[in-house]
Amino acid sequence: MSEKSLSEAEYDAITDAAAHWCMRLHASDCTPAERQAFTQWHDSHPLHAFEYAAMLEIWDVADHLPRHEPTSVVVPFKPRRRLRTYAVAAAICLAALPLAAFTGWEAGWLPSSYERFEATQQGLRQVTLGDGSQVELNLGTELVYSNYKDQRRVTLKKGEAFFKVSHDSTHPFIVRAGQGQVRVTGTQFNVWTYEDQVRVMLLEGSVQIASDQVHGSVPLTPGMQASYQLGDATPRIRPISPNDTALAWRQGKLILDNLALADALPLINRYLNKPVMLADANTGAIRIGGIYNINEVNNLVPSLPKVLPVYLTQNQDGNPVLNSIPRKAPKG
Repeated sequence: MSEKSLSEAEYDAITDAAAHWCMRLHASDCTPAERQAFTQWHDSHPLHAFEYAAMLEIWDVADHLPRHEPTSVVVPFKPRRRLRTYAVAAAICLAALPLAAFTGWEAGWLPSSYERFEATQQGLRQVTLGDGSQVELNLGTELVYSNYKDQRRVTLKKGEAFFKVSHDSTHPFIVRAGQGQVRVTGTQFNVWTYEDQVRVMLLEGSVQIASDQVHGSVPLTPGMQASYQLGDATPRIRPISPNDTALAWRQGKLILDNLALADALPLINRYLNKPVMLADANTGAIRIGGIYNINEVNNLVPSLPKVLPVYLTQNQDGNPVLNSIPRKAPKG
């Protein structure tokens, strides 16, 4: 069947099937036979793949729903483990059941709007969110924005973003990044993620940094920064140095100010398809400096042996590996 010949009922059946497979593939009791059946369904028509990808976006929103239970509206379920199932089902019915959409919005577990933004490795990107907030996206950055009744929520899935948040004290702005979150009402700040590391720099206003590991949050004031990673109970707070160059990416630059390779590689690797690895701690202690165009960082790696006492090898996964050149013992 062609996409143009689909009736409304046929299109709805594909949407329903996409929702079914989204829920089944995320279920703990999903069987190999079901996964094989899904693959056959997914690959049998381009619209199947399109609808399933759209359903995954809805699932991603549902995965970060506010964690409080609604008190002003009675919702048709109780068990917390079924929250995402009903969120997907409610999203499917939005067009056909305005009452379900209104109930989900009033309950605080269904957003009124959802947006996804991405900056490729080709250039920086500036976007305006649904609430009017301005966001600058570094290369290779991906985020989603959802507007709930009681909060605005961004999930920074990867990369780095600079936020200028529209002030709304009754509608907090929350950024999920790594194993924690940043809560603000209106401010300017930068969030950088790499693997399980997160760094938040505050330029204006105030934010609260919270870890998934413990209850409570830590306040951050202008001129301060917080960093955390997987396993941290609380974020590490310290002042932003007057010479800090972390925000040079907004001008398309990567500035390495005499950094140890162990500290420089996370800043370099965010721009690479294949991250560079270190052979050992001695290699990681070698220092590097310079100013580079973020669109040309790929050219930096092959040139490192020309400026540093290192040579390049490759590991079994195809990643380039930096190795220090042993110093020769003096003769005599």
